[in-house]
Amino acid sequence: MTLQTLLGCELPIIQAPMAGAQDQRLAIAVCQAGGLGSLPAAMLDAAGLRTQLLALRAATDRPCNLNFFCHVQPLADAAREAAWRERLAPFYAEFDVDPASVPAGPGRQPFDAAMAELVEELRPAVVSFHFGLPEAALLDRVRASGAKILGCATTVAEALWLEARGVDAIIAQGLEAGGHRGLFLDPDLSTQLGTFALLPQVVRAVRLPVIAAGGIADAAGVAAARRLGAAGVQVGSAYLLCPEASTSAVHRAALQSEAARHTALTTLFSGRPARGIVNRLMRNLGALPAEVPAFPLAAAVLAPLRTAAERQGLGDCSPLWAGQNLAGCRPIGAAELTRELAEGLAM
Repeated sequence: MTLQTLLGCELPIIQAPMAGAQDQRLAIAVCQAGGLGSLPAAMLDAAGLRTQLLALRAATDRPCNLNFFCHVQPLADAAREAAWRERLAPFYAEFDVDPASVPAGPGRQPFDAAMAELVEELRPAVVSFHFGLPEAALLDRVRASGAKILGCATTVAEALWLEARGVDAIIAQGLEAGGHRGLFLDPDLSTQLGTFALLPQVVRAVRLPVIAAGGIADAAGVAAARRLGAAGVQVGSAYLLCPEASTSAVHRAALQSEAARHTALTTLFSGRPARGIVNRLMRNLGALPAEVPAFPLAAAVLAPLRTAAERQGLGDCSPLWAGQNLAGCRPIGAAELTRELAEGLAM
């Protein structure tokens, strides 16, 4: 069975879900071009996700993917948060942010019973998970809805873990990928491999279709992934400059600047490793500071700084998520980009 048959799409090209940089408009354009558009749910509640999914369905009858995070919410650590705010004090002063006004909060939500209920009601064709899988009872509810389930693996061990729990296909996320690493079994970053090292190892290890993700930005990258055994590809960073994306002005500017040549994994902006363009905050505080609050609590502490800096046209305090290969990241329509990527299927 091909990936297209499994997922119900015309092309084995998945638009990566990118929370904070897209809504249904990007997913609609990709779906209409024959790919699998994705809606990220990590920064939405069930009502917000419902609104976006219904808007997508009003525009297209093509299948789409709903993506969820599966992290465990941490307990608040007052001492650690106080230490982190102390390190941020010079930035609060520079951007005239009152530390007492900075909210506390989770920022991103894991898949829960409310989201399972929405999946049961609206029955999306595909559901994908990041940071592992939800608890067995919730996963069973998704499976019973008829949705095909995708899991993200950053190591062979994670791929085998996902296969043992009954996912339908595996996304092999290489180290080049922008945004959050999907790692969940071992936090050691030295275990993380590049896409074209990871992909063939996962293909050999599992019996499921494998989707390559990370560093694939053009038709040549799609063709290379297919030659290494990928049933399809997931592409994110290349879509960030599309007019249908909701990428911020400072993020768009950074993607088109020389700064985009230098990305790094950082925990600064959320508490978990994620790849983004190196900016002033990363240079001054280090990309992986020990004091940063646990995921996702770090995001709330930085949110007012990000807002204040962006008002001045600065991306100094913003998570400028991007992968290592931005060759295909251009301000063209998402449908056109999807069709260009699809040319790699015939190479």
